[in-house]
This record gives sequence, structure tokens and C-alpha cells, in this order.
Amino acid sequence: MRRSNFALRLQPSLLNEARKLAESEGVALNQLITVALAEKISALRTGEYFAERARRADWSKIERILQRVGTQNVPQPGDEIPSNIKRAPQRVRNGRKRRLR
Repeated sequence: MRRSNFALRLQPSLLNEARKLAESEGVALNQLITVALAEKISALRTGEYFAERARRADWSKIERILQRVGTQNVPQPGDEIPSNIKRAPQRVRNGRKRRLR
């Protein structure tokens, strides 16, 4: 793998925090910054990927799939959601409840 150098200008407070974090993690500052940058790039690309997939979605197929959910697999005893777990708020759309995101 080819490596290259890049002069990075950071605010002193950010640099100090990065140094502290690198030390607490037991890694070199360069490694910390490299991993942080790689994670950020990955997160952005993942978001772009799912946004593209959503643009290509066939919503009529999705609706047909959602209409079949739960029709053949009835809940069994013990499938209940424990009362100490909060459920996502729901909204009604086209006469069907949907969880808010």
C-alpha cells in the first residue's frame, strides 16, 4: 500500500484532545486520525449507498410485501414485547399504523 504525507492544520484544542484520546487508546496520533478519517468516509459512503437504493425502490412492491407481514405467522405465547421496552411512536398512513423513524 502506498502511503503519502499530508500536512494537517488543526486547532490547538482539537489537536490536544486528539493527542489525549490517542494516548488513552494506546495508539499513535497518526493511527487515530487515520482510523477516524476511514470511519467517517465509510459512514458517508454507506449513507450515499442507502440513499441511492431508496431512490431505486419500487414502492408498490414494498407495499405488497408489507401487506403480507404477519398474516401467516401469528404471534405465539412469549412473543410479547416486555413492558419495560419503549416502542417507537407510530403514525397512521393509508389506514395502517407505521413506526416513525
